[in-house]
Amino acid sequence: MGLTDTPRANRLHIGLLGRRNSGKSSLLNALTGQSVSTVSDVAGTTTDPVYKAMEFHGIGPVVFVDTAGFDDVGELGELRVGKTQDAAKAVDIALVLFDDGDMAEELSWMERLRQAKTAVIPVISRTDERDEGGKALAKSVQEATGIMPVLVSAKERIGLDDLRGELIRQLPEDYESASITGDLCSGGDLVLLVMPQDIQAPKGRLILPQVQTIRELLDKKCMVMSCTTDMLEETLAALGRPPHLIITDSQAFRAVHEKKPKESILTSFSVLFAHYKGDIHYFMESAAKLPALSKDARILIAEACTHRPLTEDIGRVKLPRLLKKRLGDGLRIEFVSGRDFPEDLSGYDMVIHCGSCMFNRRYVLNRVEQCRRQGMPMTNYGVAIAGLLGILDDVAYPKKP
Repeated sequence: MGLTDTPRANRLHIGLLGRRNSGKSSLLNALTGQSVSTVSDVAGTTTDPVYKAMEFHGIGPVVFVDTAGFDDVGELGELRVGKTQDAAKAVDIALVLFDDGDMAEELSWMERLRQAKTAVIPVISRTDERDEGGKALAKSVQEATGIMPVLVSAKERIGLDDLRGELIRQLPEDYESASITGDLCSGGDLVLLVMPQDIQAPKGRLILPQVQTIRELLDKKCMVMSCTTDMLEETLAALGRPPHLIITDSQAFRAVHEKKPKESILTSFSVLFAHYKGDIHYFMESAAKLPALSKDARILIAEACTHRPLTEDIGRVKLPRLLKKRLGDGLRIEFVSGRDFPEDLSGYDMVIHCGSCMFNRRYVLNRVEQCRRQGMPMTNYGVAIAGLLGILDDVAYPKKP
């Protein structure tokens, strides 16, 4: 992926789910026009999920996700199904492929996906191999689901345009309107980015949230200025007017808050991504509960990245230090990274998540919903830091997409 390409986490995720040998890999290859997944008559050819990022006509940047059959068996099969279940959490639109025989598993997966508010399209593949082109099976699926499935043949390239049209119709309502900065700024506004260039952003590089935010501000026709924390006063003095919006790194909240002009509104990259990738309202409500946690509370810090922890790492060092300073040394803090996330959260008092620049919105919302179902407060780095510093009410966040 080049520097100008849309990051995978910002692409619409389209998953292909079904039993082994239901035609998922063949359909993926037909949709992409490439040999992305290995096709074989041997059941269980696809093991780990296969991801293919591309520009899809009529939609834009997408990621197709080919998964192992959810009827896989044996010890390894269980692991593969587990990978499929995890991949499904990130899917915005699911293509569930039906095959002959008992439809119980397909119907169970459809119901699970619908409960997660994932758009579902039932599909019958390999119609060139079925009697009457799969019409009898299609009737059974329609009776069981209330939805007429899309009939396709990857080999004969039949029904692919119908499937493309259905994918366009099933696009999430906020797909086109998704915005990092939302209604915090508009064209002509002066926006100042205060960006500490420390170990988190190695020399010669900006971190991904900074790059994405700058690009959106330029697209909005905002006037963008940037400086490091130590140059904030000099930059403000050089400007002809106070910035409408100041965006900073969470760790610089206090310093920027103390020096910002009264006219300027303040937020952070982490808060913006809490809105862009998650549920900002739930995060704000949860952060307000932080000061009331007991001194021996157990907190889970979840990172999307799986990088090796660095000296003065914000998630592993700075945030825990601030938590213990505010709540006491008896605080118990545990960490998970990447796709690791416990199903049972009952042993914790709070979950604090990173900004999730490496996860897509659907995956983060699945984690939020998991916490909500279990009555578990969940917030993210930037919102938590603002709450711990006592400036949560002074931090702005988008009210609209």
